[in-house]
Amino acid sequence: MQKDLQNAIELRESSQAAEALEHMLGILKFQPKDAFLLYQLAWTYDVLGLEREAIPYYEQALSLELAERYRAGAMLGLGSTYRTLGHYEKAKEILEDGLVKYPENKEFGVFLAMALYNLGEYEAAMRRLLHELGDTSSHSGIQEYSKAIHFYADRLNETW
Repeated sequence: MQKDLQNAIELRESSQAAEALEHMLGILKFQPKDAFLLYQLAWTYDVLGLEREAIPYYEQALSLELAERYRAGAMLGLGSTYRTLGHYEKAKEILEDGLVKYPENKEFGVFLAMALYNLGEYEAAMRRLLHELGDTSSHSGIQEYSKAIHFYADRLNETW
């Protein structure tokens, strides 16, 4: 079954997500409590633009013993999917939790900024993005002004 799942993942990665989904749903009949399979199903539904269908699979995967190396991806996927469906508070909660559990995964901050924007928390969203930009950009100009970017990120409404 593991080889079948790997083949299905490869199908999704080669832009054949609908076929991948069929294979994964077939495997699910034999392994309904496989957290990794559930995570891959959720991801595949997302790729197909079927976000509503993805949510229960993300939630199930996270409720089971999903290997730690995949939990961050599942949390990010769930938070992002909630955001795209307009469930901004849920998205914010999950993405903030992801930031606490995986502070090295800077993508949580970027997706959280999007949820904050959707909630009308524009200053917090901009602040978060500026800090992520200052922390992670490899662009020489951004690196050169990183200190200033961080300084102004927390003072967006101040004038001198």
